[in-house]
Amino acid sequence: MNNFLEFFHLMDKKGKTFRPKKRFTHGTIRYSLHKQAQASLSSGINLREAVRLPPGEDMNDWTAVHVVDFFNRINLIYGTVSEYCTETTCPKMSGGSRYEYFWQDGVNYKKPAALPAPKYIENLMDWVEGQINNEEIFPVTTDVPFPRSFQTLSKKILTRLFRVFVHVYIHHFDRIVCIGAEPHVNSCFKHFYYFVKEFDLIPIKEMEPLDELVKQICKD
Repeated sequence: MNNFLEFFHLMDKKGKTFRPKKRFTHGTIRYSLHKQAQASLSSGINLREAVRLPPGEDMNDWTAVHVVDFFNRINLIYGTVSEYCTETTCPKMSGGSRYEYFWQDGVNYKKPAALPAPKYIENLMDWVEGQINNEEIFPVTTDVPFPRSFQTLSKKILTRLFRVFVHVYIHHFDRIVCIGAEPHVNSCFKHFYYFVKEFDLIPIKEMEPLDELVKQICKD
């Protein structure tokens, strides 16, 4: 496979997706931006350049496209290891011994709760899916404005999705290597990393668990 887009397409066809893929409505601005972003990635353009806001485009639209794309791809990545991520093997949602994540959504979990990794990730994906399917938050037409809180919410979504990368890399990387997915997962991570760094979307503190990985694969 020439690039990680082909890999994720193949995994999707094999049913490795953790949940159904979120798609853009044909004919909308975000569908066009999505296709533009995909074309840039397929052309082999430098990832630092690929994440930059295209001239004349709206930042909210650009963010929405990437939030949905990353949600889909991280679903696929987790799908490749999910059978090995159980309440027995992963009793905590962690990134090694130094980092543990607690789930809170203000509805079912009003206070931070310690959960096994698969339960945490299931709640996380349910929550993100609920946000991106809410047309008042992620509007599908230009006559519906983005809420003022959109960028703040996007930062929260991306921060939580980053934690899936942390868990997969630290606890399930052997499985990623075993199925030959390492270069594709690394490319997806680099794309994610350059995007959030370009627009300062994740606190530096949150990114500490993968500092060494960033130094190794994000040198360009």
